[in-house]
Amino acid sequence: MATLTLQLLSLTVVLGAVQLICGYSYKNCIEDQYSRRTSFNCVRRKEQNLSAIINDLPPSVISLTICINPVWNIPNHSFVNLSNLQNLRIDHNNVRVIGQFAFQNLHQLKSLNLSYNHISELNPSVFSDLRNLTFLSLTHNKLMQLPEGIFSSLLNLDTLIMRQNFLTNFSAIADSVSRLSNLKKLDLCFNNLTSLSHSNVSLPKSLTVLYLCRNNLSTLGCKHFFLGNIHVLDLSYNSRLSTMAFQGVDLRQINYLRLRSTSVNIVEFLNKSNVNANHVDFSDTGLKNESLLTKLCKLLKTKVQRTKNLNLNANGIKNLTNTLSHCPDIIGAVTLSQNQLKTISCLSFLKRQTSIKSFSAEHNHLTSLQSCKMQKMVYFKSLEELSYRYNRILSVSYYAFYHTPNIKTLKLNINTIAFLHRKALKGLKRLETLRLDNNLLTDLFNETFEDNFNLRILNLRNNRISVIFNGTFLRLRKLNTLDLGGNKITQIQPSGLAGLTSLSKFYLDGNNLKHIDTSLYHAFQGTLTVLDLQSNQISFLDENINSPFMNLSKLSDLKMDGQRPYGLTVLPHTLFRGLHSLKSLYLTNNKIFHIAPDTFDDLTGLHFLSLDNCCVGVANLQPGIFKNLRNLTKLTAENMGIQNFSKEVFGNLTALCILQLNRNVMQSIQVNALEHLPKLHYLDIRNIPLSCTCKNNLLQNWTRYNSKVQIVYLYNLSCKQDAEHKFYNFDTNVCYIDLGEYLFFSTAAVIFLFTVIPLLYVKLYWKMKYSYYVFRSWFSEQWRKLREEEENCKYDAFISYNSSDEQWVMDQLLPNLEGKGSSFKLCLHHRDFELGRDIVDNIVSAVYSSRKTICVVSQNFLQSEWCSLEIQLASYRLFDEHRDILLLVFLEPISERQLSSYHRMRKVMLKKTYLQWPGSDCTNPRQAQDLFWNQLHRAMRTGSRLTTDENNKSEGCVNTESKESRHIETTDESYYLLP
Repeated sequence: MATLTLQLLSLTVVLGAVQLICGYSYKNCIEDQYSRRTSFNCVRRKEQNLSAIINDLPPSVISLTICINPVWNIPNHSFVNLSNLQNLRIDHNNVRVIGQFAFQNLHQLKSLNLSYNHISELNPSVFSDLRNLTFLSLTHNKLMQLPEGIFSSLLNLDTLIMRQNFLTNFSAIADSVSRLSNLKKLDLCFNNLTSLSHSNVSLPKSLTVLYLCRNNLSTLGCKHFFLGNIHVLDLSYNSRLSTMAFQGVDLRQINYLRLRSTSVNIVEFLNKSNVNANHVDFSDTGLKNESLLTKLCKLLKTKVQRTKNLNLNANGIKNLTNTLSHCPDIIGAVTLSQNQLKTISCLSFLKRQTSIKSFSAEHNHLTSLQSCKMQKMVYFKSLEELSYRYNRILSVSYYAFYHTPNIKTLKLNINTIAFLHRKALKGLKRLETLRLDNNLLTDLFNETFEDNFNLRILNLRNNRISVIFNGTFLRLRKLNTLDLGGNKITQIQPSGLAGLTSLSKFYLDGNNLKHIDTSLYHAFQGTLTVLDLQSNQISFLDENINSPFMNLSKLSDLKMDGQRPYGLTVLPHTLFRGLHSLKSLYLTNNKIFHIAPDTFDDLTGLHFLSLDNCCVGVANLQPGIFKNLRNLTKLTAENMGIQNFSKEVFGNLTALCILQLNRNVMQSIQVNALEHLPKLHYLDIRNIPLSCTCKNNLLQNWTRYNSKVQIVYLYNLSCKQDAEHKFYNFDTNVCYIDLGEYLFFSTAAVIFLFTVIPLLYVKLYWKMKYSYYVFRSWFSEQWRKLREEEENCKYDAFISYNSSDEQWVMDQLLPNLEGKGSSFKLCLHHRDFELGRDIVDNIVSAVYSSRKTICVVSQNFLQSEWCSLEIQLASYRLFDEHRDILLLVFLEPISERQLSSYHRMRKVMLKKTYLQWPGSDCTNPRQAQDLFWNQLHRAMRTGSRLTTDENNKSEGCVNTESKESRHIETTDESYYLLP
């Protein structure tokens, strides 16, 4: 119970983890390009842990291939998340151990391939959950025995392959498969079986194919009816197997029996067994001479009147005369491949077998095909297929096939034919397929194919043909496929392709063509669909040419990749004009310097474009280069040197599904360019030096969380700066601004300013205004002049007053300070300010060119802006420059409440003694006024420097006659002098 709970918990965790995955990329697997998350390949990975390879695959997987990996263990519950699997390959790995529950939950699995591993032992219940399995391969492992009941649950198994193991006990094998009622094929080749002895079990009635080749069988040792349902039995390469081994074994149901390389005497075997002689393959059964063949044929004739096929391959036959004439009528194929025949003598040894339809003498020692146009020639009018492949034929004489006028397929490929007579193929009017590839032919003539007007396929690949002469193919009006690849063609004469009015596929790759022949203009109008020109020497010197493909209106596949020696360095922008039906274009492995923006304009039907390795250095793809490729579904642009990926270049590829960009040089990819590819589902950007910087933060986010595009091996992509760090998880926190936080602080700042500014305006308006003027003066030449004027002290006092108090200033202040024997010089607004000068500059100049500033304070003074500025300037010199220049004279009593809002003035009053003008309500106004003027005179004569140094000498505008305290002492009449 605890184990079941743990399993369910692990399943829940795995499923939960899968649901959290938003991206569409996998660490160790690649989804098949058109599978829609159902088929995956995990090949050549360095991961030993199987779970690490497949743990990020979606539950929708149907087909999974795990090949060529160092995986050694398949642990329990490995595929618990992949319950929809139907096809599973874990071949060519290092698997040694398979857990008992490794394949648990795979109820839908139909095919399991565990071949080419190191499995030596299997748990009896390892396949217990695979109830729907139909195919199982354990090829090339180290199995020595099978556990009892290992296949008991595989009731739907159709094919079981266990070849290339070390199995020795056939009885255990028979017992393990006896209950498989649907098993049809059992392959036990390459094991160590010595017999087919068994207990009372029987093979399934459904089993019809049994392969037992390359074992150590010396006897069958099975019961009479044990092989009663077998139709195909292969006992080849059991060298110890003798004729007596078949004694008492029922072989009546056999449709095909192979006994190659055994010790069975085939004639004796046919006499003693009940096998149908027509169903025995006589290849490699020791029939080395004509006497043995004659015995066989005579025996066959006693058993059957006619036979379909006679296979005599690999018997070491060197010569045949009339031997096969003793055989029953052969209505099918005669195969004499892998023998030592040196001549076939126009098939004269088959003179009574004129009904055969196929003859093959491949892998023999034939050196020539002689002429067969002679008297008393045997004609094989039923023969349709003739093959002499893999021989040493040097020459083919005239009328070499005159005796086989109705053949449809002739295979002369993979020989050394250097001479093909002009009339060698004469008379073959029904020939449809001719294979002459991989020979040494140098010339073709207009008579060569003149009788082959029904030819559909002509293969001349890999010869030494250099020129296609006029009229060579003139009669081949039904030819569909012409393969001239791998030759040395440098020239096609003007009428060399004439007559090919039905040609659909034309292969000219691997030749020495230096230009595209003009004959293409007219030869294939409306017929050609495939044209292969790759690996020639085609080049262009001009970007403006007349397109050689203009009339190829049905061309769908064009290959021009790998031109020698330097490739298509110049790609004319008019080269592909007229190819509106082209579906595939290959330009791989060229060295193109420039691709014009209108090069692909006419390729409106293109589905596939390959540009791999096609450019030199950095490829600067121009905006609009793909503007008309709206049907393109696959673009391979690997190792092109692409530096920038932008929507201006790739944005019009609206139907693109697959994009391969690996091994380019761009350091970043614009996400908006990828978002302009709405159907993209496969993106390969491996081996690109993507920088792990903020310019790729959007790309990282897009690759990790998009749910439509598979990024091939995203989690293995390294950072350009440091290969140990991965692109998918480099730190991007510094790249983002929290928009909510940004808006909060911005809004708070605005609200704060709108709240504080009015308060500052009300409370500090003059201080700020004053500061503005001070700083304006400070950095101007005027400031320097004012400082110099201060040292000379042009005035003894600057009188700051309101115009409503001007009468008192003129009637009282001015006569008492400048008249009556006084020597003071005063600065007054109306008298001493410079005409035409800014009033603020006049005020600043007056304050700084006077030893003292006398402020005549009244109610009107307090309400005046200019007076406020003047007292601000004076108080600045008092507090900031430490100069005792400010004298306050109150013309009228002002209450504390009225002064509460004038902070600067209250600060001055707290620091200094001020004078109060005695009004008419005084007891003795005359005496009070005299005292007032006496105190003012006395204050005017004090120095302007605030210092405690008793020995300090006078400087600047300081009166040198007296150095009195900066405070005026009070007297009995102190109500005139208010502290």
